[in-house]
Amino acid sequence: MRELTLTSRHPRLRLDRSTLARALAHLDAEFRFTPADLPTLSPAGRRRARAQVAAKTHTPSAVPPGALSVTLLTDPALTLLHADFLNDPTPTDVITFEGDPTLDHAGDICVSVDTALAYATKHQLPFAEELLRYVIHGWLHLAGYDDLEPRKKRRQRAAEDRALKLLRAADLVPAFMLKPR
Repeated sequence: MRELTLTSRHPRLRLDRSTLARALAHLDAEFRFTPADLPTLSPAGRRRARAQVAAKTHTPSAVPPGALSVTLLTDPALTLLHADFLNDPTPTDVITFEGDPTLDHAGDICVSVDTALAYATKHQLPFAEELLRYVIHGWLHLAGYDDLEPRKKRRQRAAEDRALKLLRAADLVPAFMLKPR
């Protein structure tokens, strides 16, 4: 099991650390690439996908080995990261920083709680599932998925749906809640 750091920097979020940790461990153990994913993955993602197919007794995680960090933020905090690290001052929903496996670091996933809440409210979706989808989205970026082209975005969305279905079936949707204002 990988080292995992879960942090909430959102003043109203009640973070269900235990379930989120189990959900990410479950994805590490159970998520599988599909043949349709291969053309849309990064070269490193394709190597991990091929290793999954070739493995006989143990299927390696889709995400590189090493420590993983997930930080849940406000819109202004994530927008500041977006500006500082990606030179883009616009708001965004998820930023993923690739790690360095030689340093035993898989990467960092930063998620906007506010954006997840706004989207869930607008589309009448469960907030906890939408926030989990954003975490999954970042996890998939670390696995090698890319969403900058329409075809790749559709593949990543399909992978998000598969991962969310896998976690629902295992009853591993964290009970994220927001404290009243």
